[in-house]
Amino acid sequence: MENDKRIMGKRQIFHSKLYCICGNICGDDITHGNAFCESTLRYQLSGMDKADEGEVIFEGDNIGTYSEDMRADMRLNRMGFVFQQMNMLPNLSIMDNIILPAYQSQKTNKGNKRSEAVLREEATALMEKVGIAGLENRRITEVSGGQLQRACICRAMMNHPQLLFADEPTGALNKAALEEIMEEFVRLNREGMSILIVTHDSKVAGCCDRILYMVDGKISGECVLEKYGW
Repeated sequence: MENDKRIMGKRQIFHSKLYCICGNICGDDITHGNAFCESTLRYQLSGMDKADEGEVIFEGDNIGTYSEDMRADMRLNRMGFVFQQMNMLPNLSIMDNIILPAYQSQKTNKGNKRSEAVLREEATALMEKVGIAGLENRRITEVSGGQLQRACICRAMMNHPQLLFADEPTGALNKAALEEIMEEFVRLNREGMSILIVTHDSKVAGCCDRILYMVDGKISGECVLEKYGW
């Protein structure tokens, strides 16, 4: 992101310069109740919103030049999202929720097509990796918060994204579940996944190897920690 700026009416709500290095867990620590600016940053980095000025470069491309359909395709096939509120569909099983983005990708991706059997096999492998094997047929009301958030991580990984966004992913979890989810993020990062986490929680930020601080719409500081030193 270079000299990125978002203006609403006459008010400049966000202005910043940000360089994210692939392979990092980057924690965005939002201070002074600055969630509105955090959302603006996340929307621009993921192409959900377009900046009024500046550039957002992803894998060598300025995504500001993408059409709306191209940005949607980028989010579906090259980015993953883990939300605080889970956003799981209550009428579907855990398995069907996990493979849902992959179904959508099948409709738009003319390249590598995966059968339903392959999708379920991949989802099962992801569930085993994050420690929730055996919950495939459960409804979302029949599992714990930590288990459900790990299912959300599986869902985000189904299309093999290059970048994972996590928006307050532990905000609704107890201490034990928080530790489980952060261990999972660290494991994914060790395997090569770049992750951007938005958090108000210093314990979560302390698990990252790079922390950015936002105040009044600007990135006000940066802290680089020893990798996996927590």
